[in-house]
Amino acid sequence: MVLRVFKTRWFHRWAKRAGLSDNALLAAINEMERGLIGDALGGFVFKKRVAFPGKGKRGGTRTVIVYRRSVVAYFIFGFKKNQRQNVSRKELLIMKDLAADLLKQSPGQEQHNIDSGALIEVSENG
Repeated sequence: MVLRVFKTRWFHRWAKRAGLSDNALLAAINEMERGLIGDALGGFVFKKRVAFPGKGKRGGTRTVIVYRRSVVAYFIFGFKKNQRQNVSRKELLIMKDLAADLLKQSPGQEQHNIDSGALIEVSENG
């Protein structure tokens, strides 16, 4: 099965404002596929550092990703390290619920979410 990578509408807007490219997102997923998963938060939810183009990860961003190895990844949340340290417990519970919904959607539901703009496929040079 081919790994597909998506971002939510909210994440897409945030990443655009933050200057985070699709290529940087794909690089993070490639690292995860090689076993560098970042922080496992439970329920297929992971926190992963993503570097800005031309800069290191240390001063970069933190992303929250719903990830099932070799199947699918969804970027659902992001923040700059200087803006906050982590996600709250309440936010994490919401993210785990979203993860469950995203991972159980049928191909038809997924296509509907793509067509409506709720999900955007991440692509090279995108």
